[in-house]
Amino acid sequence: MPRIAGLARSTYFHHLSRPGHATRADPEPLVGEIRARTANGCGHRQIRMCLVHEFGQKASARTVLGVMRRMGLECPIRAADPWRRYSSCRGDAGGKAPNPPERGFGADGPFEKPGTDVTGFKVAGSKACLAPVYDMAGKEITAWDAGRHPGMNQQKRLPAMLGDRLPDGADPILRSDMGWRYQHPWWRKELERLNIRQSMSRKGDCLDNAATEQVFGHLEDEFYRGREFDSYERFKSELDAYIIHWNTKRRQIRLEGHTPEEYRSMSLAT
Repeated sequence: MPRIAGLARSTYFHHLSRPGHATRADPEPLVGEIRARTANGCGHRQIRMCLVHEFGQKASARTVLGVMRRMGLECPIRAADPWRRYSSCRGDAGGKAPNPPERGFGADGPFEKPGTDVTGFKVAGSKACLAPVYDMAGKEITAWDAGRHPGMNQQKRLPAMLGDRLPDGADPILRSDMGWRYQHPWWRKELERLNIRQSMSRKGDCLDNAATEQVFGHLEDEFYRGREFDSYERFKSELDAYIIHWNTKRRQIRLEGHTPEEYRSMSLAT
């Protein structure tokens, strides 16, 4: 047999003793599928985590980046958007809260340190506002409300959604800036009723609420930038879908590749 194959006897038996390696499947279809989950796509690290955790494919971040370049796919670069610079600060509008975390955004488990803020978008020639509550441990958007105007009607819808999500025994410290809505007597009393303590960043110090601002940056990158919405209703529907994607499908490096929902379920089960 070695003579027929035209190989030296030692070479023939060497290859015979080593089974051939299975050819890896072409990752391009999966890379394209994962990137298409959000309107503006996502980066190579996000795609790699999905390949590993959802499809069981071993791939390095560098390999995925090379595949994306071969496919002509790029990750959008974050840029400033003047429509996102909504400010609700009106000075002392009712009551200030202490600043206990002092940029200590780390938390040992879900619902320990949620944060909240408001951001604005240009939609159909007008504006829309999003008010989320963001869990700093699990990166989950635990409550949110989108409206046409950033008023107390929008703010009053948040505590009910947040209260329904709080597990028994939770002792959260809700982080916000010093906007008038967070100093409003109704808001303060409602948080007290839900046993939620308040924490307010200091005026003019954007880093004090940086964790929540970071979420707005990702939302800008993956959902909003470069898009036009012909109606507020379409915007709100797609925004709700993106937030559900964020919680259930979008994987986080700091959560070791898990989604926020997976992290919350694992944490509360222990």
